[in-house]
Formats: sequence, C-alpha cells, structure tokens
Amino acid sequence: MTIIAFNRYWVIRWHWVLVSLLVAACLTALSLWQLSRAAEKKQTLQRIAQSQAAGPLDAQQLLALNTKSRDAIDVQFPARWIAPMIWLLDNQQVDGRIGYDVVIAVEQIRPTEQSTRSTDHAVSSSITPALLVNLGWVAAQGSRDQLPEVNVPAELMVNGIFRANAKGLLLGKNIEDKGQWPMRIQQIDAGLLSDYIPSLSRSGVIFQQQQSPFYVHYQPVILPPERHTAYAVQWALLAIAVIVIALSASATRELAHDKS
Repeated sequence: MTIIAFNRYWVIRWHWVLVSLLVAACLTALSLWQLSRAAEKKQTLQRIAQSQAAGPLDAQQLLALNTKSRDAIDVQFPARWIAPMIWLLDNQQVDGRIGYDVVIAVEQIRPTEQSTRSTDHAVSSSITPALLVNLGWVAAQGSRDQLPEVNVPAELMVNGIFRANAKGLLLGKNIEDKGQWPMRIQQIDAGLLSDYIPSLSRSGVIFQQQQSPFYVHYQPVILPPERHTAYAVQWALLAIAVIVIALSASATRELAHDKS
C-alpha cells in the first residue's frame, strides 16, 4: 500500500507497522516502568533517612507500618528464637566459598516478660507476629548430603535491616523437608515457611547486621533514582529510534521529483 503525505510517497507494509508499533510500545512501557522505579527509590531513600534519624523500630512498630513503608527500615529488639526451626538458604557464596545463610523465626520479647522464660514451644502466644531473621553465613560441609551444624542462641538482640522482598531466584523445589532440622531452602518465602509457624508474618525478612553468631555479609544495594531515570531516557530514545527507522524505511522518494 502506497500513500502520499508530506510531499513524499510512503510504502505501508502493515506487518512491519505492527511490529514497529509493538516494539516501540514495549520500549515505552520499559521507560515508564523505570520512571516508576525511580519514584519508588526516591521514596525508599527518604524513608531510610527518616528511619535513621528517628532510630530503629521494634517488631511491633515495624509491623504497624504498611507493607511498602517497611522496606529498608532499621530494626532492633530483643527476641526469642522459635526453636527448633532453622532454615539454611542454599547457594550463598562468600569470599569464593559456598555455604548457607542461617534463617530463623523470632518473636519479640516484651518488656514485661522475663528473659529466662522457656523456649521449648515452637509457637508462642505473643501478640506480635513472628518475623524471619537472616543471621548470616556458614560454610558448607564437604558433602552436600551433610548440612552444617549451627548453634542458635535461645535469645538474641535482633539488629538489622528489614527487606520487604528477598525471595530471589527459585530453581526447582523450594523446601527440602526431611522431617528434621535444619532444613535446606532455595528461597526465603515467608508464605511457605508460615506453614511451620502459623504466627509468622508473611512479608519480608530481617538481615542481621550486628551481634550475630554467623558471618554477616548482606549489604543493601539500592540504585539511586537518577540511575533509573537514565534508564528511562535510554528506553524512550530507543522507542523514538524505532519509529524514526520505520518511517525512514517507508519513505521512498519526494513527490516533486516523481512528477518531473
């Protein structure tokens, strides 16, 4: 199909038009997504600054926030490990060595409670829901069939960073449940782990930063909003480039030259 516009002949091939529009739409969607990510990161950085100025929150204060406002918040509170549950997060590499991150569930110790209270029960009647804590890294044993022995204190001071989404990549079955502890997992999924602890909060995990019996290696990486804005500009320019190339390929010759 040939049309005349802007003093030129234009050859319209509808399949190429649809492909070009589809590609441009995808690139535009990526640009808009990066802009939304930039806005989210700006809000997150503002929230982190406010949190650092106000000081860390305890478990009750953290869970009182809405889900989005919890991300990257500093937390600190005395806690009790919900024994005997320990999950070992697989495929964690530190300094070239393969190992596991030690993940447990804890409940906040309220000021009115005595710190010597027994921890033999797997689930407590505490009002505050239990939270997942990543205590850090432990090296793997020589054989994959042998899980490392880990000793978790009955009570500890949780002092870390709460991340609302820490699932990562899942390949295959998540939980290797052989009826004994610790259990190996491929991904921290609070929804699945709540099957073992009904009182477990189903959002996020605390990454311990201090006072851990294991090697702390987690570093929060938050891209600045400017980086996402730059990506958005790149995707937008690519969308424009696709349209320009498509138009250039469709234009054949000037109408005035054709008449002569």
